[in-house]
Amino acid sequence: MMRVPIDPVVPLLRAVTRPLAGTPDLVALADPSDPLLWLRGDRGCVGIGETLRLTFTSPDRFTEAANTWRAIAKNAQIDDPVQMPGTGLVALGTFAFADHSKVESVLIVPRILVAQHREAAWITEITEITNSTHAAEASSHEAPAIPTPKPQNPWHATTFEAAPDTVTKYLEGVRKAAETIDKGKAEKIVLARQIAGTLADDADLRTPLKRLADRYLDCWTFAVDGLIGASPETLIRTTDGAVSARVLAGTRGRHPESDKRDAQARDELLTSAKEQHEHAFAVQSVVTALSPHVNELRTSEAPFPLQLPNVWHLATDLGATLKEQSSSLELVDAIHPSAAIAGTPTATAVAAINKLEPFDRGRYSGAVGWIDADGDGEWVIALRCAQVEKAEGGQRRIIASAGGGIVAGSDPEHELGETVSKFRPITEAFGD
Repeated sequence: MMRVPIDPVVPLLRAVTRPLAGTPDLVALADPSDPLLWLRGDRGCVGIGETLRLTFTSPDRFTEAANTWRAIAKNAQIDDPVQMPGTGLVALGTFAFADHSKVESVLIVPRILVAQHREAAWITEITEITNSTHAAEASSHEAPAIPTPKPQNPWHATTFEAAPDTVTKYLEGVRKAAETIDKGKAEKIVLARQIAGTLADDADLRTPLKRLADRYLDCWTFAVDGLIGASPETLIRTTDGAVSARVLAGTRGRHPESDKRDAQARDELLTSAKEQHEHAFAVQSVVTALSPHVNELRTSEAPFPLQLPNVWHLATDLGATLKEQSSSLELVDAIHPSAAIAGTPTATAVAAINKLEPFDRGRYSGAVGWIDADGDGEWVIALRCAQVEKAEGGQRRIIASAGGGIVAGSDPEHELGETVSKFRPITEAFGD
């Protein structure tokens, strides 16, 4: 596996895609300790091994990634008779939220990619061509065999805890954010908090991934470089010039034990002036960011309630056509950070986040997804997620993050309760 810095000598890659007769179990094929997965229902892919890893750490990380990937794709040899979204040369990636984060943003090209789109399935083998002999090889070889899934390791539940005083500090942060808004310096500030737990070094991460994929059918379940989650919010999707996105802002916790209470929570969300106001900020920020890059931009007539197992969200879908040949990563760069995960105005909100959040968000609320050789791809906001990290003593550390938008009239205790609801996908997936 190659590691490539920001200014690489462009490697020569070869991607060969072949159709498969059946639809494989993508989660089962994932690496138990370092899975590479992108899945929603009967669509998705799993990466096995690594051929290339690109890393980025600057404020221009999206632009650098887009330019580097364009050069690699232009140089690549691609044999792809399947010709569907996600065939040929593909990289999966995850990007840090903050411009000056110490956490790496990465694009990973797997050695083997097994994928499906509804009833169609395929396998892609991606190799580095190191000499002229390999470059001249014929492309008529058959599809490589699908690797045998590794045996399932026993699962040991993880208990998450908030570090001492972090809840108090979060409540104080919400109050200070509300004061900033009351003074007219901002309209919305998104604040997050973190909880942490430990995993055994041999913990089989396919267990929480399977739980997320089965429970959160309207979300993209992902695992990229230790970032694991299930996000309901599509940041951008581009396919053959078509662009789509989904904006979420405004939340109420679900009450699945009572249909009446659950319907009441949904109706409160739909009729709340505070939640509608917050949602309007988020939609407008995406519309403003996308407008220079697209034509025929359209949105849902009104926000609609998106039902997830843990929460109700206000949602708006957007659609458009590309004005110019921009890659999906360049559109991500244009949108990020949106009001949904930063606030309004963006610069003021990000400055408040830097002041009020006592941690580096890392890849939480950044972008996670995939891109192909044409620049098409699918990227979501990294929400309902946790980062698995190496730790000492045969353990791994897992850090989950969740937050919410603070606007005029926000109540700190309500905002805290909202974060508890948003942690549920991760705490349940990694629990008993």
